[in-house]
Amino acid sequence: MSQQRPTEPTVHRTPSRTRRLRAVAAAGVLAVLPLAAACGGGGDGGAAAKPSTSGAPAAGVVAPAKVEVIAGLAGCTAKIRTEADELREGVCRTPKGDFLITTFPEERLKETWLESASVYGGRYLVGMRWVVSAEPAMLEPLRAKLGGTIRELSGIGPRPDSS
Repeated sequence: MSQQRPTEPTVHRTPSRTRRLRAVAAAGVLAVLPLAAACGGGGDGGAAAKPSTSGAPAAGVVAPAKVEVIAGLAGCTAKIRTEADELREGVCRTPKGDFLITTFPEERLKETWLESASVYGGRYLVGMRWVVSAEPAMLEPLRAKLGGTIRELSGIGPRPDSS
């Protein structure tokens, strides 16, 4: 006679910290995908990112790589939307417009992110281990508060005719 155990109802377990971090990282990658496709490398790729304005603000301060500190220097409180091993991302809402602060634990991760974002083109405010994404008109006032360099990323595809 075969002994079968009655099937027990499925018990939902709380995911481990590692699984939650992986899920948040995956969500972060998907959230950042419009700005940066996941790729690596350090090739010259035709000078994808060229600085257009450099220097620090008059006070000589350059923001550190912490979302909350950068947000405070910019005059807002960031709402964290991505927290992963590779990056941390917060959104700031201000009367002048919204912007995104992305920080990285290592400089090489920031450079990889910028290389990926170069596919989309645009201008970014870039500091040591951080990037601010905003409307171009907001970048210079933010640079005056945060320091860093405004970088023009080339993008792909045909350029509009200037005629």
